[in-house]
Amino acid sequence: MSVRCTMELETIDSEVFARLDYMVMAEAFGCQNQIGRLADEEIYQAALSERLAIAGLSPSREILVEISHKNFLKQLFLDLVVSRKAVYELKVVSKLTSDHEQQLMTYLYLLDLARGKLINFRSAKVESRFVNTPVPRHARVNFDLRDSNYKGTPAFFNLVVELLRDFGTCLSVSLYQEAIDCLLSTELASPAMFPISINKKIIGNQRFHLASRDEAYRITAFNRTIPDYKAQLQNLLRLSPLRAIHWINIEAEAVTFSTVCKN
Repeated sequence: MSVRCTMELETIDSEVFARLDYMVMAEAFGCQNQIGRLADEEIYQAALSERLAIAGLSPSREILVEISHKNFLKQLFLDLVVSRKAVYELKVVSKLTSDHEQQLMTYLYLLDLARGKLINFRSAKVESRFVNTPVPRHARVNFDLRDSNYKGTPAFFNLVVELLRDFGTCLSVSLYQEAIDCLLSTELASPAMFPISINKKIIGNQRFHLASRDEAYRITAFNRTIPDYKAQLQNLLRLSPLRAIHWINIEAEAVTFSTVCKN
């Protein structure tokens, strides 16, 4: 995997981050006190950057990060980097969620950074959350591979495994999906819409990410077993014209391939 960042970032320990963050959060609270809770994200980004610059903390906005694997190329943007050391992701949402954590964690893992922080300006009081990256890269790329229940083609299996060995685990599911769809794009238009039928009547169209013309794939990142997930995939498959769904569950140090087929 190739990762290119337009700014060279310094690696810092938790104490240095904490001291810097204390000053950043003081300015974040000042922004909300001045602007309120209802502005757009770019307004808070500009206002916080201005306040940090006045405080001598050297803020940088919308820092480009490019990642690539074969013919897949993706551009990501860091909302705010302070003093070339601390990465912040700014939000204007009712409440921070695990999806927001995963987004920032993906950026941090790609850049081999240990920590960053989410800041939400929409909540009644500025909400923030530290995000850490506890799994080292060698563990993320040397994961255990569990494939005894996989019944798809070797070509699709090898494509996914090669991507994961390159990118590593712990990144966002959407990034993996986008990369796989791109790598398959010479053969397939994925995702694609397929009819869902009940009692032989089409009730609508469902989007599927395709592994082949009549097989879909589904990626999850469950850290524990979800008892009925396979049954739920079976239900969806039964109502579709597809032949199988390949389920790929990506944990920090293990990747499991399972194939759900029509009965």
